[in-house]
Amino acid sequence: MWRLIAFVLVGSSVTVSAQIKKQFSVENSSQCGQVYLKLRAKTGNCFIRPSQNQDILNIYSNQNLEEYTHSFSNEIQGTTCAVNLALQQDNERGVGQKISYKMFGTEAAPSDKFWKVYLTESTPYILDLDYGLGNANIDLSGLSVKKLRINTASADVSINYSTGIENKVDMDTFFVKVDMGSLNARQLNLARSKVVMAEVGFGNMFLDFSTRPALNYRVIGSVGAGNLVIQLPEAEVPVIVTINESWLCSISLSSSLKKIAPTKYANAAYTKDSKDALVFDLDVSMGKIVFREKVN
Repeated sequence: MWRLIAFVLVGSSVTVSAQIKKQFSVENSSQCGQVYLKLRAKTGNCFIRPSQNQDILNIYSNQNLEEYTHSFSNEIQGTTCAVNLALQQDNERGVGQKISYKMFGTEAAPSDKFWKVYLTESTPYILDLDYGLGNANIDLSGLSVKKLRINTASADVSINYSTGIENKVDMDTFFVKVDMGSLNARQLNLARSKVVMAEVGFGNMFLDFSTRPALNYRVIGSVGAGNLVIQLPEAEVPVIVTINESWLCSISLSSSLKKIAPTKYANAAYTKDSKDALVFDLDVSMGKIVFREKVN
């Protein structure tokens, strides 16, 4: 059975705005073999956390329903429960002004309004997350994520596995894209993804591979005018890097990476017969790519 629940508490405006209230809840279903969740948060601060609750979606906020607009839909497509939710704070400053603050510091500090999103640990997810402005903190510890797509326009996004519990299933694709914001993805070894895809426009991205991946990762990345920083694992992990670069870009390689061909670099652990190598295929035009050594 599907249900969308909205709660409103009555009281003074000061008291109510300080309370954290459940805004939406979607119950699980016996027909639901997996969940496709498309979540768009155009403004504000958004947190995603794992939960032992059986509901496939629970959202709490310190806002009242009349303080923001939203659109919601859900349907069952075969064995997939498709949930589409868009959230936007009302009476927010325009996007142009927000970007002006981001680049030049000319506007007020970001809002303290937030949404807390809880996902069940018992059902596999395909996550499609889109953030406009504000901040997002995504904790994927112990979830079963089959595919992940995260896009940020001007928001600052942090992805982590705070409890150190890895993804419960092998992930097909871990896709992250930054336009003008920033994205930090830590403990990527716990994602268990076959492919990591990263796109950087004018913003900044940090990818943490400091621990040996559970699977043989292939990382495909492109950088426009922004910055991509990659944290390498210990020296025993074979690494090979291919970079298609232009004369306008900047490349900073760690001391462990040596040139083995015109556009290829590898560390001492890599050989042609390496079956467990961490493989990077990168393109950069005007931006910067940095590889960092692991500090023991």
